[in-house]
Amino acid sequence: MTTRRRVVVYAVTAVLLAAGVLLSAGVGQLPIGPAEVIGSVLRAIGIGNPWAPTEPLIEQTLWQIRFPRVVMSLLVGALLAVAGAIMQSIFGNPLAEPGVVGVSSGAAVGAAASITFGLALFGGWTTAVFAFAGGLAATLVVYATARAQGRTESVTLILTGIAVNAFAGAALAIFMFAGDTASREQIVFWQLGSMNGSRWNEVLIVVVVGVLATAVSIACARQYDLLALGERTASHLGVRVEVLRIASIVVVALLTGVAVAFVGIISFVGLVVPHLVRMVLGPANRPLMIASLLGGATLLVYADLLARTLIPSADLPIGILTSLIGGPFFYWLIRRTRRRSGGWG
Repeated sequence: MTTRRRVVVYAVTAVLLAAGVLLSAGVGQLPIGPAEVIGSVLRAIGIGNPWAPTEPLIEQTLWQIRFPRVVMSLLVGALLAVAGAIMQSIFGNPLAEPGVVGVSSGAAVGAAASITFGLALFGGWTTAVFAFAGGLAATLVVYATARAQGRTESVTLILTGIAVNAFAGAALAIFMFAGDTASREQIVFWQLGSMNGSRWNEVLIVVVVGVLATAVSIACARQYDLLALGERTASHLGVRVEVLRIASIVVVALLTGVAVAFVGIISFVGLVVPHLVRMVLGPANRPLMIASLLGGATLLVYADLLARTLIPSADLPIGILTSLIGGPFFYWLIRRTRRRSGGWG
C-alpha cells in the first residue's frame, strides 16, 4: 500500500508539474499554445514535428525569456524543498526550515552590500556571488557557535540562527539607510524574490550545484532514517552522527545559497512542502526527498505563473505569494504541534 501511495504521489505531482511548465511557458503577453511549446522543445532536441512554431518571435520568446524562467523556478523550488526536508530530518522538528541556519538572511546581507556600494567585481554576477558568499558565511558562523565539545547542539544552533537572522535584519536596515533610492528599491525587490530576468548561464550554475547537493542528500537518506531513532541508537548502528550533521548543514547551505543567489529570498517553500509530503508518505527519507523535490518544483512553477498573471502587465514578487501560503500554514502547524504535545513546557 505504501509503495502504491508513493507511485501515485510521484505520478500526480509529475503530471501537475508538466502541466504547470506548459502553462507557464505559454501564458504571457504573447500567447503560445501547448502544442507549439512541445513542438519547439522536440525540435530543439532533434525530433522533427508538425507543431514546432514557424515564427522566429515565438522561438525567441520561448528560449530567451520563458524557458529560462520556468526552469529556474522549478529548480529553486526543488532545491529549497529538499533543503527543508534535510533540516527537518537532522533536527527531528517539523518546524525546521533552511532559514534557521541563517542562509537566506546572510545571502540578503551579501546582496545588499553589493547593491549599496555599487560593487562590480564580478560584472553582472556580483550580486549573486555576494549573496552566495553571505549565505555560506552566515551558516559557518551559526555552525561554529553551535559546535561544542566535538558535537553540534541543535538547540544552540537554532538559537544562534535566530540571533544571526536578527543581526542580518539590522544590517539590511543600515544598508538601506545608507543607499540611495534606487539601491533601496533594488534591495527590497531582491528580498521579495523574483524569477524575472533569469538566464541560461545562471540556470546552469543552479543545475550543477543543485544536482550534486541533492545527490548527496538522497545518498544520506538511510542515515537520516536511523538518526530518527535517536543519536545513541544511530551511533550504535554505525552512523557517524556529527559527521552526518556537519555534511547536512553544508548541503543545506549549498542548496539554499545557490537557490536564492540569483532570484532573491523565497520563504516557506522549505517548510511547507516537506511537511505536507511527510504527512502523506510518512517519515522514510528517500521517498520524502524525491517527492519534496517534485512538490517544491511544482509549487514554485505555479507560484511564478500566478506572479506573472494575477495583475495584468505586472510581475509580482514571488516571495509575496509563497509567504501568503506559508504564513497561515506555519500558524496552523504551530497550533497543531502544540495541541498534540499538550503545550511547550
